[in-house]
Amino acid sequence: MTLSFFSCPFVPWECVCYSEGVEIINEPISLADLKAMAQDGFGNLVKSVVDVDREIMAVDGELHADEEALLLENGSQQKNLWGINIYPELEGADRIEFDSMINIRPSQGNRSRGIDNMEIREKIVQVVHKLIST
Repeated sequence: MTLSFFSCPFVPWECVCYSEGVEIINEPISLADLKAMAQDGFGNLVKSVVDVDREIMAVDGELHADEEALLLENGSQQKNLWGINIYPELEGADRIEFDSMINIRPSQGNRSRGIDNMEIREKIVQVVHKLIST
């Protein structure tokens, strides 16, 4: 596995990413780039973890836990991180699937792999739409 060094605007030092390919998205990424990530990875989806407070997301990890770890290393708080799958070929509500093992959080009232809180789901949709340019 290779190590990637990159600058993150939220911290004043370089960050080390231990999961090959994981990227933090804080500016719009093209739908075409997401489609390419999906093709290179799982075929039809891109795993993502969204920070609903900072309005950023990590994408393109093998596991949501890889993306979660990167965001935590870069200043995110666990309570604000939610795992989703993005299906770039689909449109509307079908594009985002709220399903990840990292979402199981009984201490926050979320006892499933999905996201039970509708306000959090709506915030995730807003962040994803803000960060994907069509």
